[in-house]
Amino acid sequence: MHIDLRQLRHFVALAEHRSFVAAAQAVCLSQSAFSRSIQALEHQTGFTLVDRGARDLAPTKQGLVLLEHARRLIRQASELSDEIERLNGQELGQLIFGCGPAPAGQLIPRAVAAFIAAHPRARVQFQVDHWEALDRRLRAEEIEFFVADTRRFEADPDYQVRRLQPQRWSFYCRPGHPLAGREQVSCAELFSFPLATTSRPPNLRKVMTDYSGRRDFLPSVECEHSYALLEVVLHSDAIGIGSALNLAAYAQGGQLHTLQLSDLPAHLDERHTRYGIVTRLGRGLSALARAMIAQVERSDAELADSLAGLSTSRFGV
Repeated sequence: MHIDLRQLRHFVALAEHRSFVAAAQAVCLSQSAFSRSIQALEHQTGFTLVDRGARDLAPTKQGLVLLEHARRLIRQASELSDEIERLNGQELGQLIFGCGPAPAGQLIPRAVAAFIAAHPRARVQFQVDHWEALDRRLRAEEIEFFVADTRRFEADPDYQVRRLQPQRWSFYCRPGHPLAGREQVSCAELFSFPLATTSRPPNLRKVMTDYSGRRDFLPSVECEHSYALLEVVLHSDAIGIGSALNLAAYAQGGQLHTLQLSDLPAHLDERHTRYGIVTRLGRGLSALARAMIAQVERSDAELADSLAGLSTSRFGV
């Protein structure tokens, strides 16, 4: 049996777009040529790949098995191509990885900036989302690794985690906010105002629930883009939550005020980030991915050093 990568790419496109028309457009083929490619793959494998009677063209059980292998083979072919280019001194190729909203604020942009300076011919795409969505993409082999909260993955034998420097979560508001002039505020006062957050890591959600006196904590505004939330905070009485590293420039410029809480212990482990670099164990990384991971770790150490020099009373670190 002979199956070429082109046919596998067509099947992956069909599984992603769930439409022969959209998938054909995505791979720059006519619909008839695309359909013939899928039919040829079905003939070679001896089974139907998608349920044509289903509205969403869901893969069959056999199709799901082939889809898993197809994604792996396509990724490995890309890795091989990257390795060949690296060995030839070209350093071409594409790197796709993911990160959570907080690392996307400072750490990942700094790392990417340094990376493209060292690898000017590489193409980098990083996708910002919460850890659950990033995990789904990692397992589907759509990304090579991600940087996000690692609590869910540290004890799982299917994952490898490289821990990054912890940072403490801080609460912040605009300078004209009713609480901004207070030296300290209570949790009751804090929770009397709307809170605007990204999807909270499980540890932060627990803190919010315990100290708000509610059965569960749901923010008034939730978004995966930190700077969109920052604009909400700057133009309302909403209170935001973020790490001192991402807030420092705004606090130093007088655009934000960091709130000091009188009844929320600073030493709580739950008040600190536990971010890291997450990969799937046993799955090889491309040369570009390995280089980017090394750069993320270097940038993390550099930013931790710069954060250590900030005023702890001003930024709540």
